[in-house]
Amino acid sequence: MKRTGLSIWLTVATLFLISFSFAGVVIEERVKDSDGRTTRVVLSCSENQLRTDHPESGLTTIMDLKADRIVLVDHRSQSYLSMKLSQWEKEISKRLREESPGIRPKERTIAVRGLGETATINGFKTEKVQVLADGEVIEEHWMTKEIDPEAAKVMEKAALELSRDFRLELKEGREIQEKLKPYGFAILVKDYALSQGLGGIDVLEVKKIERRDLTPEVFQPPAGYERILPQLEKK
Repeated sequence: MKRTGLSIWLTVATLFLISFSFAGVVIEERVKDSDGRTTRVVLSCSENQLRTDHPESGLTTIMDLKADRIVLVDHRSQSYLSMKLSQWEKEISKRLREESPGIRPKERTIAVRGLGETATINGFKTEKVQVLADGEVIEEHWMTKEIDPEAAKVMEKAALELSRDFRLELKEGREIQEKLKPYGFAILVKDYALSQGLGGIDVLEVKKIERRDLTPEVFQPPAGYERILPQLEKK
């Protein structure tokens, strides 16, 4: 079973999201989708809250883990949808099951190994670490420990909450996260499953990490936007 793009993103998010109440972290990434398109993604993380901005598509996702709330914002139509995060998770899980009917995820033995190979990526000194499933390399993470200690603290509590919310999708991802943790944080991730043995494809690259005070408004839909009711609330 290969991991989905959502699973890889969530695993990396859990490696970055640690929360203390005093501040936040802003992370700028380049993410490649299954069609090979590269887009810019900006993560804003604070205590129990995560905002993901996709500037090219004009879409924003805001999660409030403590309040069990997700907000999906469409800046192009100046509208947003707000619903319970737990209900959204159920809908996503249902959709995944419908896309793969009758297929139960196969549990695999996960291992990680550092190869001692180093490189400087976007100003971070990194070490190459491979992730193996049943002995086969499925991912390659270039890990760094050169993260502002205070920024690092702004990233673990919410990560644990996020992984709980996505139990189904992150079962294997949580194990990978725990085994990668001693190596630090992923700056570049290569996915071998997508390349079908032809080498790893860059699926996520961290360009910048900075600690920043984030106001409550960051985690709210913009003023003046129209709220659209989910189908579940219309019934």
